[in-house]
Amino acid sequence: MALRAFGNKYFSSFALRAAVTTKVERNMSSSILHKHDGDLKYHTLNITTPKQFVYHVELNRPKQLNAFNKDLFVEIKKCFESLSTNPDCRVVVLSGLGKHFSAGLDLVDAMKLSQELGAVDDVARKAALLEHTIKLYQDSISSLEICAKPVITAVHSGCIGAGVNLITAADIRYCSEDAFFSIKEVDIGMAADIGALQRLPKVVGNESLARELAYTGRRFGSAEAQSFGLVSKVYPSKEACVEGALELAAIISEKSPVAVQATKANIIYSKPRPNQDGLDHIRQTNKLNLQSEDFANAAVAALTKEQPTFSKL
Repeated sequence: MALRAFGNKYFSSFALRAAVTTKVERNMSSSILHKHDGDLKYHTLNITTPKQFVYHVELNRPKQLNAFNKDLFVEIKKCFESLSTNPDCRVVVLSGLGKHFSAGLDLVDAMKLSQELGAVDDVARKAALLEHTIKLYQDSISSLEICAKPVITAVHSGCIGAGVNLITAADIRYCSEDAFFSIKEVDIGMAADIGALQRLPKVVGNESLARELAYTGRRFGSAEAQSFGLVSKVYPSKEACVEGALELAAIISEKSPVAVQATKANIIYSKPRPNQDGLDHIRQTNKLNLQSEDFANAAVAALTKEQPTFSKL
């Protein structure tokens, strides 16, 4: 009743604005305008647009089991920074080509760094080189979280070390039944330093378990991952998992991009802060966003029982 009263009072102006927006949308080409195509040419990633406003990013080093080398780290950051501002992209699905999602750090590439360090005599300069490299890798993983668009990961088979770091920075995680996970860094003599130690305890809500997994590097499967909240759905196969992720992405892509992006931003902002800080943040956001045409279009659609359309953002 409240919604209907709201609609009767404001329907005329809302309907006019919605009609204009719908006309603009219907006059657009049905094909996606790849404005950022020049930015999306990569050697270690494969990028497609299987559905309108949905981008599918695949780790593309199958012969190396999608192990992370420097190029992959660099291109992940470049990719997600580009998609974050691409108006043709509203949701991203991330998966891996080949046998495994990711085997973790590329140890061959790590040996190259070792050789670079060996050529430097001074300890301070070695430390500076290591800090620069670690920061580069951290920023790569964090680019998923910083990306304004929701990121859905579809994991199959092995998701080891850097792979776990990567998926904990995503918004939503699905996996196939054959998926297995390990925070493997401890087994190669190092502490995980690109996000898992910071994000996993918050993701699973169990610091004791997160510490156990990080201290031991033990392998755990899809059922256990779902039981403690690392993944929200498990599918019988990789193909079903990717399709499930794409279906979810399509649903999200039909929502207002203003609303979805504001929702992601507020969830991330609120996570480390008191509830009141999060409420203050969303209040400041919505005093602007509630004046957006998206709010009007959604209100009209709710009254007319039609699917709303939203302009690119």
